[in-house]
Amino acid sequence: MAWDEWEKIKADVTGEQSVGMRLNHVPVEPSAGPSAVTGGLKSSQKAWNTAGQGVGSLRQTIGTALTKLEDGQAGLGATTGCLSAAAQKEVYDSWKKYAESVSERCGSLQSILEQVGRDVLTTDEAVNAEMNKLNAKYADTDAVGGQAKGR
Repeated sequence: MAWDEWEKIKADVTGEQSVGMRLNHVPVEPSAGPSAVTGGLKSSQKAWNTAGQGVGSLRQTIGTALTKLEDGQAGLGATTGCLSAAAQKEVYDSWKKYAESVSERCGSLQSILEQVGRDVLTTDEAVNAEMNKLNAKYADTDAVGGQAKGR
């Protein structure tokens, strides 16, 4: 239900004109232009949910890739005595772990985006704090060999 519809229903029930709503410290402003608080920024639950579902859909793609990666490993057998097989197994294990971590990260991000959509009043600071937690949990490691110098 749109906010304007809600305001109209309240006005009809009270038999009065629409009553302005004031949230905490946000001043009530005439609707002559964009709000000084929001700068005209609009948000919708649908947009947040769509973003969350988009990120969540990446999990299915990653799952498919992991299945193909695992299928490619089938029949490798014992890696003892064969250095290339041992190296290939090590690369497989590394990429499998990384892809699983990316999938988990997508799931966590989906959850945050959908929560913001539900709790539209969540503050920027709260959203930023959740994103910082996510970044800390899934921080990428430095590339093997260190950072390129001057390249």
